[in-house]
Amino acid sequence: MRLLGICALLLLKVTFGDACASGKFTELGQCCSLCPAGFGVEVECGKEDTKCTPCPKGTFSSTEDLSSCIPCAKCPLSVPTLSSCSATENTQCECDNGFFFMSQYGLCAPCSKCTKGQGVIQECGPKGDRLCQICGPGTFSEEHVGIKPCQTCTQCSDSEVEIRACMPNTDTICMDKKLHILSRPALDGVDGTRDTPSWPGVEGETSPSPGTPKFTPQDEGGSNNILAYVSVLAAVVLGLLVYVAYKCWRSCKQKKALSKARAAELGASPEGEKLQSDSGVFLDSHSLQDNQPSKGTKRDSKQDNRLYVNLPPHRQEEVERLLQEGGGRGWRQLGAVLGYEPEQLDLFGRGEAPAHTLLSNWAQKEGSTLGLLCSALARIERPDVVTSLNCPTQGVSVV
Repeated sequence: MRLLGICALLLLKVTFGDACASGKFTELGQCCSLCPAGFGVEVECGKEDTKCTPCPKGTFSSTEDLSSCIPCAKCPLSVPTLSSCSATENTQCECDNGFFFMSQYGLCAPCSKCTKGQGVIQECGPKGDRLCQICGPGTFSEEHVGIKPCQTCTQCSDSEVEIRACMPNTDTICMDKKLHILSRPALDGVDGTRDTPSWPGVEGETSPSPGTPKFTPQDEGGSNNILAYVSVLAAVVLGLLVYVAYKCWRSCKQKKALSKARAAELGASPEGEKLQSDSGVFLDSHSLQDNQPSKGTKRDSKQDNRLYVNLPPHRQEEVERLLQEGGGRGWRQLGAVLGYEPEQLDLFGRGEAPAHTLLSNWAQKEGSTLGLLCSALARIERPDVVTSLNCPTQGVSVV
């Protein structure tokens, strides 16, 4: 009987719309209460209702729920703190533009970007990552990498006709009613003759012969417009091809100049040049001075204690570019050697420059020296990046 009474009470609650916010009930059928913001669950709902307790110092709860208080996050080194943790709000850290603070990993991660057909409902910033939502009726977004809310669809005027309705990923397409396309007179009744179309301003004019389509002045103007559009489109395509060819030529020229500059900067001995030409493996000038007979990677015992953050910006950009173009031995493999988890590397990969994000985050840690970085690069067999870093006390030789 008690069980039947509880079932009947629950049925009445559902029937009359008395919804339970927590979705849980006590053994007597009472809706379990949610703990307000700033409070956590002390005794879970069961025989009796939920018992809540204020969040102790160092923890917080920002929403009404049935969970315990969450430990406050700490901003990493070199990241300013916007606001300290309170009972109802987590610590807020001031990351660079295009990044947000991810408390579960304790780092600044790249902001997400909305795809075509989605709009922004929360901007990326101290509150968290950018939130996207599919554009609803009457709105659209044509941006492939969206950072704006959905836009309101265009409404065709009285002098226009709607060609295509508005969709989440494209705006309404309207056309002027005065624009005409080639039209053929319709058959008239049973005898098969065609009526002469009557155009404004040309009353009484007849077609030259039955069954012959007639062009109007508007049609001729439309044809001229189409030819003009085609000509402009062809010119644009030709210009794009010329631009792409120029960019490829310029890129090749810059690579050749960079290769010559590296060769001049290394000042390799004839023995080093011979080894490079014979084996096809890069050797720096310091590795040639190492008389160790063992094969593989060789490192001097003396470490370069210079900090990576103090490296000139142009050299940092060169290192990031080499790691970005590294293919199978690039920034992701370097991050694994430096101790980053796969989930953290996946977050870095969401940005446009993951190599820059990785090294910038690593440079904020203690002990981020060039010696440690060169050792990690040697482990993933990237002597070219070691040479770009110009570590004089740590040569890398691959035989």
